[in-house]
Amino acid sequence: MSIVKRYAQVGTGGRARMYYEAIATTYKDSAVLVGFCDQSQTRMNYANATIAELGAEKVPTFLPHEFEKMIAKTKPDVVIVTSVDRTHDDYICRAMEAGCDVITEKPLTIDERKAQRIIDTQKKTGKHIRVTFNYRYAPYHTKVRELIRDGAIGTPTSVHFEWLLNTDHGADYYRRWHRNKYNSGGLLVHKATHHFDLVNFWLDTAPETVFAFGSLNFYGRAAAEKRGVEKFYYRCYGSPEAKNDPFAIDLAANPTLKALYLDAEADSGYIRDRSVFSDDISIEDTMNVLVKYKNGVQMSYSLASYMPWEGLNVAINGTGGRIEYKVVEKTYINAGGDKKNEGASVSSKITVLPMFGEPYNVKVKTTEGGHGGGDPVMLDDVFLENPPLDEFHRAADYRDGIKSILTGIAANKSIASGQPINVDSLINWNV
Repeated sequence: MSIVKRYAQVGTGGRARMYYEAIATTYKDSAVLVGFCDQSQTRMNYANATIAELGAEKVPTFLPHEFEKMIAKTKPDVVIVTSVDRTHDDYICRAMEAGCDVITEKPLTIDERKAQRIIDTQKKTGKHIRVTFNYRYAPYHTKVRELIRDGAIGTPTSVHFEWLLNTDHGADYYRRWHRNKYNSGGLLVHKATHHFDLVNFWLDTAPETVFAFGSLNFYGRAAAEKRGVEKFYYRCYGSPEAKNDPFAIDLAANPTLKALYLDAEADSGYIRDRSVFSDDISIEDTMNVLVKYKNGVQMSYSLASYMPWEGLNVAINGTGGRIEYKVVEKTYINAGGDKKNEGASVSSKITVLPMFGEPYNVKVKTTEGGHGGGDPVMLDDVFLENPPLDEFHRAADYRDGIKSILTGIAANKSIASGQPINVDSLINWNV
């Protein structure tokens, strides 16, 4: 007899849909949704209407101050956390203290104090935390792990990792709550947690020392003024200036964005379409990081969010050769497009260059779904009662989540101080 797990979800914005829609459809035999929690009743009503259209029962809704009430009334086995990043630690810890396991979107949290709270609470409660790193499941990323595991380049020694966000997807971080480092930890935590996790995953290691630079060179008012921009506006909706701005979005023209954000402004207080050239943006758009790992590997990492294409260039050097790896990703705006193809690759190429031998390209099979078919595989791993055996061990727990954010947290501290940061000084694993 199959066991049906009960799930409650906190945060019903754009990232939430992948989970509640999956439970309502693909995993309805092994999972049931029992409650929503969000600051916006409008968004929760939208989520309920969506799952009802998919054939599931509508669920009770609760405001943030009713979080414990939701758990007491609906009795979930697992709480799914898809709220604003700065609130992750609070909901994760309160869920564990109430007896629930947790599934959380990345990043696990945004600073070392919040990370320590999660460690302490997990040790005290013994509950399980799953961090949904869907990039691990993308077939091309998994293939890199396989090549390294199987010795294609000998022992890895150094990595160059360049990530490019284009002026469609990349600009979107400067319209949303992510633009405030207080909310997101900046892109070195919110976005780069994916990339730092991939390196940890590929090399089976953790960061030791981090040094970084970062600045706001393109977005924000000061940078725009340097380029000769003279007209500015607060938000896109209702602004005449926004109509001629290629960096503006039209919430009213997109049914999903309108329902989740424009219609929800009255009860959420959240404006989704701020100008990317505002004067109150506190995150960087140009970042460079040096990392030394505990296994001796060195990495140079760069992230820029105003590029003409989106994706990555990676080179991994080893004692027996080199892997060169490029992926161009299909661009998207969060919650504003085809969610099944978010992060889908337009093209990908992995080349192995043996130290003594001819270079060769590695074929990678992709399937339908986000991230080259990685998202459906991850959701199977999360929601099936008995998921397929995974030889690559892609499931990530709170330890993996913390290791991935520690690189970004240390980088933020290095940018602020101008000093290298010892990662182990940030948290205490042995509480």
